[in-house]
Amino acid sequence: MLKVAKINHLGGHRVHAVFSDGMAGDYDFAATISQGGPMAEPLRDPAFFARVFLEDGAPTWPNGYDAAPGWLRREIEASGTLQREAAA
Repeated sequence: MLKVAKINHLGGHRVHAVFSDGMAGDYDFAATISQGGPMAEPLRDPAFFARVFLEDGAPTWPNGYDAAPGWLRREIEASGTLQREAAA
């Protein structure tokens, strides 16, 4: 099962995600959270958004909002930025 192995906040509403298969990319959640809803509302505050963490391999925020790893992978791939993570 695909999971997010690492997540880094890049500023604003952008994250860099590294998946369990070694692929990685950046995603901007701005459009996603602008669509509204009570769970997305707190994420509009960049300081709150920056509190992203991983729970069971899914990017998650303190209010319980989370992003499915498969969905995030498809979004990053569709944007053309999915690539193998460079070795550290």
